[in-house]
Amino acid sequence: MKQCTHADALPHPEPGPLSETCPECLAEGMDPVQLRLCLSCGHVGCCDSSPGRHAAGHHKESGHPVMRTHEPGETWRWCFVDHVLV
Repeated sequence: MKQCTHADALPHPEPGPLSETCPECLAEGMDPVQLRLCLSCGHVGCCDSSPGRHAAGHHKESGHPVMRTHEPGETWRWCFVDHVLV
């Protein structure tokens, strides 16, 4: 089973969210679907089910590897680089 090679390098404590919703969606007049929090810097972006796919776009621009869900009651994390749940 493939493991995430980036989780151990994440900051502790994890960064707080820089916004309450996806700022790119707001700027583009779109409604975000399922928010994600970058665990390197706190950027909040929408998931791949949103038209903008801003969480994935943030990873592509920044290289930040791991995000977690920013939805109430959910705790899972995803590594974009290793393509695995963390």
